[in-house]
Amino acid sequence: MIALKLLRPTSPALLIAVLAATLSLSGCKSGAASGSAGSQGSTAPAITAQPSNATVTVGQTATFSVTATGTPPLSYQWQKGGSNISGAPNSSSYTTPATVAGDSGSTFRVVVSNSVNPPATSMSATLTVNSAAPPPSPVTVLMYHNDLGRTGLNPNETILTTSNVNSTGFGKIGTISVNGLVDAEPLYVGNMTVNGAKHNVLFVATEEDMVYAFDADTFAQLWSASMVAAFPGEAPSDDRGCGQVEPVIGITSTPVIDLSAGPNGTIFVVAMSKDSSGNYHQRLHALDLTTGNDRLAAEAVQASAAGTGTGSSGGMQTFSPGTYEERAALLLLNGMIYTTWTSHCDFPNYTSWVLAFNESNLQLANTLNLTANGTTQGGQEGGIWMAGSGPAADSSGNIYFLVGNGTFDTTLTNGFPNKGDYGNSFMKLSTAGATLTVSDYFTMSNTCCGSNSESTQDLDLGSGGAMVLPDLTDSQSNVQHLAVGAGKDSNMYIVDRDNMGKFNSDNDDAIYQEIDGALSGGIWSAPAYFNNTIYYGPVGSNLLAFPVSNAVVGSPSSQTPTAFVYPGATPSISSNGTSNGIVWAIEIGSTGVLHAYDATNLATELYNSNQAGTRDQFSTSTNDKFVTPLIANGKVYVGTPGAVVVFGLGP
Repeated sequence: MIALKLLRPTSPALLIAVLAATLSLSGCKSGAASGSAGSQGSTAPAITAQPSNATVTVGQTATFSVTATGTPPLSYQWQKGGSNISGAPNSSSYTTPATVAGDSGSTFRVVVSNSVNPPATSMSATLTVNSAAPPPSPVTVLMYHNDLGRTGLNPNETILTTSNVNSTGFGKIGTISVNGLVDAEPLYVGNMTVNGAKHNVLFVATEEDMVYAFDADTFAQLWSASMVAAFPGEAPSDDRGCGQVEPVIGITSTPVIDLSAGPNGTIFVVAMSKDSSGNYHQRLHALDLTTGNDRLAAEAVQASAAGTGTGSSGGMQTFSPGTYEERAALLLLNGMIYTTWTSHCDFPNYTSWVLAFNESNLQLANTLNLTANGTTQGGQEGGIWMAGSGPAADSSGNIYFLVGNGTFDTTLTNGFPNKGDYGNSFMKLSTAGATLTVSDYFTMSNTCCGSNSESTQDLDLGSGGAMVLPDLTDSQSNVQHLAVGAGKDSNMYIVDRDNMGKFNSDNDDAIYQEIDGALSGGIWSAPAYFNNTIYYGPVGSNLLAFPVSNAVVGSPSSQTPTAFVYPGATPSISSNGTSNGIVWAIEIGSTGVLHAYDATNLATELYNSNQAGTRDQFSTSTNDKFVTPLIANGKVYVGTPGAVVVFGLGP
């Protein structure tokens, strides 16, 4: 004890203060024992029960919990992979969203804190996500843009709706790695048996001459096949000095699937390659859907046709594999595989080939050259480009497509070019009697010739895709059979498939309907159709919706808030019948953007992949000009360089 001596009277308050100071100096404290952390009676957090590893099945949630002590209140910040989980509850337990296969292997921990330092960090727990047996799907997408008309519509989408496609409940759920740039649209077969088990299967082709089959729900690889493996010394072609498809050219065009061909179904693919001697090859393959093995010996693409035009020799045109590329998607129609060909960067000499192969043996069955007698016009001779879209077909077996600029013979015989040159034309081919012939066509009155012609100015139709419309009834109750196409001149051309209009030299296009300047930009893309509406995505412009009433196309009824840079946008559409229509489009750039719009009003954007920050972002290339989204069974598949990015519910 320390003795206190009061020298003079003092106040009670002062006396108390002196006593308190004296007790402190003597090492005495009131309340808590000497040496405890923090403020009077406070203790730092400590974790007494760690979170446990969890194993769930795809689609289920997982819950992680801790028990912690320390002076309340305690705060909990849950982390995934060492990063804070945005929106995680301040709770001793955390429940994940519905899991996807890509979540497997993720780690979860929690940081517990209060007013006393230091905070406590739990041990990490690992999440294992087992693959569920995928639900059998009746959906199949066997060709480019879903159907023979190339409408781009999947009308059987029952999972994705205008209500649940938003950045809260929808986003990137996985990435499927492949070797090479994915230019071809992926294809889809639901409820297929592979290796003794049922799968919904995604098929992917790449510019490295690879074809893959993946489980569309778990993203597990089922098989892969190289189109050059059977040819020693071969590899995908170089870019042929053209920057439009680079760095290599393998499979550019979208394959086509026949579920009834062979014992397990067949996917037909055209692949380009180059051998060690510098020779180029184009081959048609028929792969078993369940193994990826060639069902038939791959067929080299070879053809010749009578013709005296550019590149001919001795009155014949000969198909040169190194000169041509198959960009337009394959068409399967009545047992024939139809291929259409274009050049590399308009490099001469080339003409306009349509080649038909018998799917049962891959033998060449029919050859047609649409500019065989054409003269050089700036090195451009009727290539069939169509922005990756494929020739369309109607229920009568007729084929429709657009030809690039090149020679058109303005001297007509019975309305047809007298030398058979159809540069810059909207074509109709007949396949009746196992033949391949031009049955009708349309071209503009200013298609050639002279400095102001479309062909001379490179303002041709061939940059866009053609689409066959469903039968429509006009105001007089007549059924109209229509098709639509557009190219670089910003005009929309709607043709009567029974009377397309041919050529008139008097500046009067005899066509069902022509809408000049309707597209506010050139077309390097393909259109889509849903519920009496045509959708087009011009270069440098907004995606536009054109209503169709009484078999007449009207002015745009809505447009997207986003303008799409080159090459514009090729929309795809999902719906459940006529309801829940969603228009999907990809914006190309170093960071690609997947957009989803309400089909009834394009001004309503439901989702884009930038809305959640970096969570849903993906890389694209300025060369991804052919990329078209595939929508099937609640997921959206987007081809990119080296991967297919998958979007769905519950990111």
